[in-house]
Amino acid sequence: MSEEEDVLDAYSRAVSAVAASVTPHVASVRLGQGGGSAVVFADDGHLITNAHVVGRHRRGVATFADGGEAEFVVVGADPLSDLAVLRTRDPAPPAVRFGDADRLVVGQLVVAIGSPLGFSGSVTAGVVSALGRALPVRSQRTTRVIEDVIQTDAALNPGNSGGALADSAGRVVGVNTAVAGIGLGLAVPINATTRRIIDTLLVEGRVQRAYLGVAGVPAPLPDEVAERTGQSAGLRVMEVVQGGPAHRAGLYPGDLVLTVGRERVSDAQGIQRQLFGEVIGTSLPITVLRNGAMVDVIATPAELVS
Repeated sequence: MSEEEDVLDAYSRAVSAVAASVTPHVASVRLGQGGGSAVVFADDGHLITNAHVVGRHRRGVATFADGGEAEFVVVGADPLSDLAVLRTRDPAPPAVRFGDADRLVVGQLVVAIGSPLGFSGSVTAGVVSALGRALPVRSQRTTRVIEDVIQTDAALNPGNSGGALADSAGRVVGVNTAVAGIGLGLAVPINATTRRIIDTLLVEGRVQRAYLGVAGVPAPLPDEVAERTGQSAGLRVMEVVQGGPAHRAGLYPGDLVLTVGRERVSDAQGIQRQLFGEVIGTSLPITVLRNGAMVDVIATPAELVS
């Protein structure tokens, strides 16, 4: 057997193993006239899918790879992360294993499993083609950015939304959410932030978010500041919403945010992961670099109303 055939066989074996492991836990879901895919993530019959798959529907039917069907209700949906949680009324397969998308690297093998065009249990494979992408999402009048979206060249089609993106070990590291173009798909990452969103949807049915009213981009720290703080980057403030919590706290465009709530910040997700309901109305310390000097301000986050 040639070396090329060995490589192809190894690739095929890896994809086949992931498909065999993950496919039984992925369902095709129907809600009204639409549908998509969903993934069983808890042994008590809870599934994760996209909020845009659910829309305004409150119930539907899930069909699994073995042909079994289960009615479900929508436990909660969060359009600003494009995630929704479903609960089956009937027995469902056991849960998949979640991975950590924060550990992915560009070029890594990933396998997408879902129900494109209604064909359940469909499998495509590719690689992580980029990381750290941002996906704007809108809920009524509110726009937010999903940070660290996974970009893959695994073929996605309508109906794949809500399906699993798995690594070579069969761990689900993303929820396929969008077809961005030919040969380009996007997935919401499974990481500490999104797992917290999922847990909140399970308990409360919705995600309450705090709001600072600031937008920025990652930026390196000056060498002397990086050496002193042990931090290499921060978030350069590009816009401060007039009258918002950040504006009232005294933040200005050009400030370089180093920490929020005493936690280091190097990108927008560093702020967003802290802006959940429990910080609304509390004092949130923020440290910025302004004109070469460290400046501390205290912001009082407000509730983000969609």
